[in-house]
Amino acid sequence: MGKKIYFLSDFHLGAPNQTESFKREKILVDFLKSIINDCEELYLVGDLFDFWFEYKHVIPKHFTRFLGILAAFADSGIPIHIFTGNHDLWMKDYLTQELNAKIYHHPIKISYSGKQFYIGHGDGLGPGDAGYKFIKKIFTNPACKWLFRWIHPDLGIGLADWLSKSSRAKTGKKDAIFLGNDKEWLVQYCNEFIKSEQVDFFIFGHRHLPLDIPLNNAKSRYINLGDWIYYFSYATFDGQALQLKYLNKP
Repeated sequence: MGKKIYFLSDFHLGAPNQTESFKREKILVDFLKSIINDCEELYLVGDLFDFWFEYKHVIPKHFTRFLGILAAFADSGIPIHIFTGNHDLWMKDYLTQELNAKIYHHPIKISYSGKQFYIGHGDGLGPGDAGYKFIKKIFTNPACKWLFRWIHPDLGIGLADWLSKSSRAKTGKKDAIFLGNDKEWLVQYCNEFIKSEQVDFFIFGHRHLPLDIPLNNAKSRYINLGDWIYYFSYATFDGQALQLKYLNKP
């Protein structure tokens, strides 16, 4: 392959406030600049933004430098794959029009160098969390999205931004706790999935905790990408090895 495929997730740009978000955005952009010549494809696996909604003529402001470096990737011919997360699930076609990015609203299965990858943000998968799964159905309902679009952006984006930060404040600390293989719901999901389909690498975000867990007697692996709030972690695939890495660590 020569170059590497890069996987990153959970930037939550905009949280907890624009000052702190801007500091992290600069770190992220500097990293992306450093890999542009080494990147075969770029996977951004959800929750890029702490809130995102596309009106017909309006998107949330800020994130200029991040969108700019993605434009540089696109202009260099590097494929960009973007998965919606639970905080930016209202993506539509803006980033496709501007960056030629592929937008995924559900996990995908794809093959590289003979290895089978299953990639998705991870929210709503596996057992439990019935409350969130119900709310997600409401948020993704076309009628609900149509109604929200009629709220003035100053009010709609402000309200959604407040709700997003409120949710993060309530659940953020829980994401940093490893529950054990028997209770990690994405591990349970992966173990159930490979009963019927072969997958070499499961790659998810959402948990905000870097994880590399062997499955199926080490025939498969579950990688959680962590985040760019506390861990600054990511994964690479060079055609042979998939590695979970950290910024400024070899």
